[in-house]
Amino acid sequence: MSASLALTHLVPLAKEVDENKVTPGVLGFIVFAVMALAVWGLMKSMSKHMQKVDFKEAPDTEAAKKADSTAPQG
Repeated sequence: MSASLALTHLVPLAKEVDENKVTPGVLGFIVFAVMALAVWGLMKSMSKHMQKVDFKEAPDTEAAKKADSTAPQG
């Protein structure tokens, strides 16, 4: 409900701009700032989740045996 109330106050600010000029205006800046904050939050969350991932792999003994048996001797 508060988002629609905020938009009703911001739309008249966007209408005050001269109709002959093409500018993003205050509303464009606010939308860009909200998107930037969302991306920052997503990157921070992704970084936190990536730190929890364990990248250490157990050695695959079957693949090592196959590689040893097919390797040329000599």
